[in-house]
Amino acid sequence: MSNVIDPIKLLTDKGERQPAFMNSIFNPVVCSVLGFGCAIFLNFGLRKPPFSGIQNHVAFAAVGGGLGLYFDNKRNEHLAKRDAVLRHYIELHPDDFPVKERKKYADVLEAWVPIR
Repeated sequence: MSNVIDPIKLLTDKGERQPAFMNSIFNPVVCSVLGFGCAIFLNFGLRKPPFSGIQNHVAFAAVGGGLGLYFDNKRNEHLAKRDAVLRHYIELHPDDFPVKERKKYADVLEAWVPIR
C-alpha cells in the first residue's frame, strides 16, 4: 500500500523514487546465465565436454543479455503506456477518484484494555 493519498499524484511523481539496484540488471543477468546454460546443454546434447567451444558460451550469453535488455525495455514501455492510460482516465473522471483523507490509527482501531 502506498503512502500517497492522491491517485493522480501516485501516477505522476516518478522522479522522487529511485529504482532498486536489481531492477535494472536482473533480466539481462538472468538471460545471460540462461544463454550460457543453453550452450552447456547444447554441448551435453552433442556429447561434447560441457565447456568446449567457449566462444559459443560467450555468444549465447551475449545474445541472452541482449534479449534481457530488450525484454526489460519492452516491459518499461508497456508499464509507461499503462500508467499514461490510467492517468488520462483519472483526469477525465476525477469524481470517481476522490482524494482520501488521512486517518490516524486512533480513529480506526477500537480502544483495547488488556485483561489479566
